[in-house]
Amino acid sequence: MPSRRRFVRGLVAGGVMVGLSPWVRAAAQGLADTRTGAAPVLSGTNIDLVVAESPVNFTGRPRMATTINGSIPAPTLKLREGDTVTIRVTNRLREATSIHWHGIILPYQMDGVPGVSFPGIAPGETFTYQFRLEQTGTYWYHSHSGMQEQTGMYGALIVEPREADPIRADRDYVVQLSDWTDEDPMRVLAKLKVQGDYYNYHQPTAIDFFRDVADMGLSRALDKRAMWNQMRMNPTDLADLSGATLTYLMNGVTPAGNWTGLFRPGERVRLRFINGAANTFYDVRIPGLKMTVVQSDGQNVEPVTVDEFRFGPGETYDVIVTPREDAYTIFAQSMDRTGFARGTLAVREGLSAAVPALDPVEWLTMADMMGAMDHGAMGHGGSAMGAMDHGAMGHDMPGMKHDMSGMNHGAMAMDHGQHAMHGMTGGAMAKPSATVRHARTEYGPSTDMRVDMPRTNLDDPGIGLRNNGRRVLTLADLRTIGGPLDPRGAEREIELHLTGNMERYAWSLDGLEFGKSTPVHLKYGERVRVILHNDTMMTHPMHLHGMWSEVETPDGQFLVRRHTIPVQPAQRVSFLVTADALGRWAWHCHLMLHMDMGMFRVVVVS
Repeated sequence: MPSRRRFVRGLVAGGVMVGLSPWVRAAAQGLADTRTGAAPVLSGTNIDLVVAESPVNFTGRPRMATTINGSIPAPTLKLREGDTVTIRVTNRLREATSIHWHGIILPYQMDGVPGVSFPGIAPGETFTYQFRLEQTGTYWYHSHSGMQEQTGMYGALIVEPREADPIRADRDYVVQLSDWTDEDPMRVLAKLKVQGDYYNYHQPTAIDFFRDVADMGLSRALDKRAMWNQMRMNPTDLADLSGATLTYLMNGVTPAGNWTGLFRPGERVRLRFINGAANTFYDVRIPGLKMTVVQSDGQNVEPVTVDEFRFGPGETYDVIVTPREDAYTIFAQSMDRTGFARGTLAVREGLSAAVPALDPVEWLTMADMMGAMDHGAMGHGGSAMGAMDHGAMGHDMPGMKHDMSGMNHGAMAMDHGQHAMHGMTGGAMAKPSATVRHARTEYGPSTDMRVDMPRTNLDDPGIGLRNNGRRVLTLADLRTIGGPLDPRGAEREIELHLTGNMERYAWSLDGLEFGKSTPVHLKYGERVRVILHNDTMMTHPMHLHGMWSEVETPDGQFLVRRHTIPVQPAQRVSFLVTADALGRWAWHCHLMLHMDMGMFRVVVVS
């Protein structure tokens, strides 16, 4: 059995086992003169992609991966604004496959979601995608079938402006982050269904208890431990999967392999960060080097200089750096602090810089866990949670009064109505509704938490990044250049609650898993405000296909245009959508296992 260090650091030469797959040889033919990241580069208006299995070895254990043209990541597609592209995808697998063009605005028939926008690509068949590129920026593509994204089927998609790019750079690199497990993803899911925190190796210990005793006294330490035990929740449960099973990759390269991008001192280097992981939020920094964020989810933003940013699966950030020393480490640690992806910017091959130690693990606070939460009817029959009813603030719970740090709830009222999705009349609305509405479907076995007084602030970097001495990016820092695409206010509101049951490993919207829910219906051309309300203890990157999501402040002012929005625990986020894309679209959490277990809806625009 390879050691845990081997899993976390991987093999120096880990990756696709070259020479054992004909598709690897085919991929080599796609290499362009301009090298972006570690993947082959394909460009033009006619592209052929082949999906197949390829042998890989990241940790010392040979495994089979799902690859496109035999590479991990898949070939980087460099396309041009205004072009109509034809992409032929041939399936050499023994099962159906698909490709979704994440963040690209296109006809719904080309969106690539089996069962929603097309049937999928059967074994042995070729499907032709064709669409016109009406945007520019950094995007990516991946399978939307089964667990294929987890097993290697993802790549970068760059749309270059037809005119001069307003973002000036001397060098340009894709930095695509992902995560790999040697386990069968279905086996991973089966373990989580039995024990939701199976991969959490940061459980509270006796040492933590005695540290609390030293910090706060015996009585308060006992109260704090009793609170977590009574709630049957874990304050360190930040991620479903960890370095216990994952190897973290940068451009398909393990930390030991050390992907390297070259530069000359003083050059402006553009780094196109793409989170193509199936399960991992990454905290990214380059010690000794400031990063100026110039693009968010493919859309140019007013430049903001930071030391660090967090992003989840599906999100992209473009940054400009100006390195002057010989080498810098690109350090991307997982949010749960169990491992990292790592690469180097250097003046020549073979150089490296010091790799930072992982930041310490931080416990979730009450603000992260619940805001002010109604504990009535929580959990399922017979559980300790099911019998609890501590009121809106829960002050009767042992220890809660001692652990309320970081709370900023706003003046959010409580209303246990049955309209989790509701229409609003009376003209355009300038501000999002402040009334919390829990659907009746939230009061069931698929939901173990309900937040009645959520926080609405967007300037919180999240657990593990607060007050760390570094300048950390937040949603509140982002401003899309040019403002909103549609100047109209909202005609109505739709509110959806992100729900789950950690013990059952069930994930849903409004307490309803996909298959038990009905589609969200939008009228073509209407302007809708969407409110996402997180009733869980985990951050969910929510991705709406086919239409832009324009995030707004709590006061209803436009902030930033996104295709994937991270919603933190106990947080309420609102954004405006113009229903300008006819057809059937997917809307889901981009944590792959959450989507697979039911945090998914269909949106119908008609």
